[in-house]
Amino acid sequence: MTAAPFSATDIARAGLTAQEYEAVVERLGRPPNRAELGMFGVMWSEHCCYKNSRPLLRQFPTQGPRVLVGPGENAGVVDLGEGVALAFKVESHNHPSAIEPFQGAATGVGGILRDIFTLGARPVALLNSLRFGPLEDARNRRLLEGVVAGISHYGNCVGVPTIGGEVCFAPTYSGNPLVNVMALGILETPTVMPSAARGLGNPVLYVGATTGRDGMGGASFASAELTDQSQADRPAVQVGDPFLEKCLIEACLEAFQTGAVVAAQDMGAAGLTCSTAEMAAKGGIGIDLDLDLVPARETGMLPVEYLLSESQERMLFVVEQGREAEVQAIFQRWGLHAVAAGRVTAEPVVRIFQKGQVVAEVPALALAENTPVYPREVLSEPPAYAQAAWAWTPATLPPDTEAGVGAQSWGEMLLTLLASPNLAAKTWVYRQYDQQVQNNTALRPGQADAGVIRVAGQRGVAATMDGNGRLVYLDPYEGAKAAVAEAARNLSCVGAEPLAVTDNLNFGSPEKPVVYWQLAEACRGLADACRALETPVTGGNVSLYNETRDAAGTAVAIYPTPVVGMVGLLPDFTRRCTPAWAAGQRVYLLGLPWGNHPPRGVSLGGSEYLAVVHGQVTGRPAAVDLALEKQVQHVCRQGIAAGWVQAAHDVSEGGLLVALAEMAIAGRIGAEITL
Repeated sequence: MTAAPFSATDIARAGLTAQEYEAVVERLGRPPNRAELGMFGVMWSEHCCYKNSRPLLRQFPTQGPRVLVGPGENAGVVDLGEGVALAFKVESHNHPSAIEPFQGAATGVGGILRDIFTLGARPVALLNSLRFGPLEDARNRRLLEGVVAGISHYGNCVGVPTIGGEVCFAPTYSGNPLVNVMALGILETPTVMPSAARGLGNPVLYVGATTGRDGMGGASFASAELTDQSQADRPAVQVGDPFLEKCLIEACLEAFQTGAVVAAQDMGAAGLTCSTAEMAAKGGIGIDLDLDLVPARETGMLPVEYLLSESQERMLFVVEQGREAEVQAIFQRWGLHAVAAGRVTAEPVVRIFQKGQVVAEVPALALAENTPVYPREVLSEPPAYAQAAWAWTPATLPPDTEAGVGAQSWGEMLLTLLASPNLAAKTWVYRQYDQQVQNNTALRPGQADAGVIRVAGQRGVAATMDGNGRLVYLDPYEGAKAAVAEAARNLSCVGAEPLAVTDNLNFGSPEKPVVYWQLAEACRGLADACRALETPVTGGNVSLYNETRDAAGTAVAIYPTPVVGMVGLLPDFTRRCTPAWAAGQRVYLLGLPWGNHPPRGVSLGGSEYLAVVHGQVTGRPAAVDLALEKQVQHVCRQGIAAGWVQAAHDVSEGGLLVALAEMAIAGRIGAEITL
């Protein structure tokens, strides 16, 4: 094994800064070779090590009476009672979807499903949260169509229902769509399958599909801003096979039941590099791996290509010595590869061989845990754009009367709002998803504020994904609180008690002080809201550098968009609730009383009304009263359980006017409302 000097261009292409390269040399005690440089490049990327966000994530509450597995594993796990446990997680595939929307979105679904069944849980539901630029732009329409087709193709073929989600539009997402996918699974093993390698001498099995050159350096690609040259990065986009993944799910769950598998890790971002390094680092031991034994779909692959490939539908197992054949027989029956390609070693080093030679030798901790961290300074006061927005007052708007606002009547205004892509029905989208496969879906997309599936007996699980980038842009702290509150409110409106959160933080470049302020304030808001509503964070995903270049070549960041995935429990899924009211029912507004609200309790700041009717993105969003929010949701759930609340709907985008219209549409009957 020989080390080679690298140019500044080589180092930057690997995804490392000059200072990080020096740190690599220090950790190794020598310059890295080509394969090792690639390994550090992907493992030290923001996508894998969260070097800019890790200090902020530490403030999240992560423990609770129902939390069985928190951050650090492939997915979070919560206890549903009576021996049933739920695994759930959210992931992003933003950059790949911007380049190749169909495969980018499809493999996002495949990746999050692997996170779930790697723990020993059978995937039972999918949700997605999508953001695009205005549909007047043909490219944005192509991205929307491709992403939705990719999600539906993979989810439908693998046989997991899509039960909910959201689709939003804003100019800042043009060219940089957000594709966040959430999966839920029910544990089928007695305990959660660990990812830490153990047992000296135990064989390391490579299982699943073959390795090719697709997805090369995908983790580094996902950790850089999109440029005009990004369209040429199609090799960084993976290609998925949902039918093969279906076989992989069944084979893995069957193998786990034997007790022969002692640890498992999927090969997602950074491929073989990440799976070997993380399994070894978590176990405090090492792994030797022979690339000549790895099933390859292409000839002449270099070590760095094997190690950085993100070919889909692959896993790494540590198996009890002597039981390899037992596990291999299961995978062979499902038509999948299962090859003993390495062994667990005492020295905590990832050692890679090819043709009898050591081609990479790196301490596992240097790759997976002893990674760079950049605690950045947060702006001492809000940036100028936020202060200018907060100075706005409704006095600048045309006066409103009983007839309407300006020349527009209230009825015309309602139709204008309902025609907004953000508020309009998304039937075209969710009709493409299989919502009923597995025959456990109790509430489908478009039926209620959250999706619901039956999990055991009469019990049900509700799930939702929520975010509002415009609110977070105008006030990151309150906007993030509002996202958590809305997610919990959506669960409460179907009758479910909120249990826990998985979050996806979609932001621009953290190296820019304004963006880092947005990220820091949003994390503070998420932490405060999750703590107040008793919904601990069990894991999530961070996607930074979501930026594109405008016509002048200036980098433009997306709206800061934290997306909150939340799960809840219904003791009796037959007592679920929808927004569909019926004739003769009385309509009540539960929550903040009109004319008796605290300062900043009600605001047009960041509203859909202000953006659609007046073309303004300004104002300061309302402050979320978390204590009142908790009370309102408790009363709502209590009313649904007791049977005296027959229909419920949260007031969010579009305000009370749109909420009432949506309930009327759902119930196919109008109502007389007195304010």
